[in-house]
Amino acid sequence: MKKISNTAFVYTIVALVAGVVYREYTKVVGFSGKTNLSLLHTHLFTLGMLFFLVVLALETTLKLSEQKIFNGFFMTYNAGLILTSLMMAVRGFLQIQDAELSKAVNASVSGISGVGHILLGVGLILFFMNLRRTIATK
Repeated sequence: MKKISNTAFVYTIVALVAGVVYREYTKVVGFSGKTNLSLLHTHLFTLGMLFFLVVLALETTLKLSEQKIFNGFFMTYNAGLILTSLMMAVRGFLQIQDAELSKAVNASVSGISGVGHILLGVGLILFFMNLRRTIATK
């Protein structure tokens, strides 16, 4: 349970930092356009903090972590969210800098982000498999 609450807390801190960095960095460089960096704050709050608070609530009532699949879900989901968030930040900073990207670099950023999304999807599937197995044993 502590691992889940610590994870929610870490995502809260990272989301807050992402929001401050977006606001202050765009102010310093005088950027007022659209950027993926503006979405990072909300994504981290929702997919990180809020999701793991829900997992924590389910853990207290259902003991999700007693299933063998729980660690697979936990690691896969977090890896996906971290990778996706990092690529969202990279894309956002590149947009703010109005960087000219080669097709290869642009495809690389998109591809790595895609891998993060795939990991998130697999993590969600593992989460629901875990949830269904836990409910079936109750």
